[in-house]
Amino acid sequence: MRIYHCLPGRLPALLSRFGKVTLALWEKHGIRQAGFWTVLVGPSNHDLYYLLAWESLAERDAKWNAFMADPEWIAARTKSEESGLIVGSIENMFLQPTAFSSVK
Repeated sequence: MRIYHCLPGRLPALLSRFGKVTLALWEKHGIRQAGFWTVLVGPSNHDLYYLLAWESLAERDAKWNAFMADPEWIAARTKSEESGLIVGSIENMFLQPTAFSSVK
């Protein structure tokens, strides 16, 4: 699970970047998303939460590193931040389902 804590007023720019660029690049690199959420009621409406599906940490390392090094991603991220930074901080967690979880 990743949580992007956007700078005030910058969540629309992040959502636009995901919709127009990031998801297509993830598909190119075989990265599978399991869902995205914004906060309707909670401590901050500047956050984007999302889950990615991995078969293993090795798969995650290989595919994520290839994505992050992709020149198309680097150019798109740079262009999307021309009017200022979008994300203030990122939380990254590797979750493990419990024995009673409906999602495995």
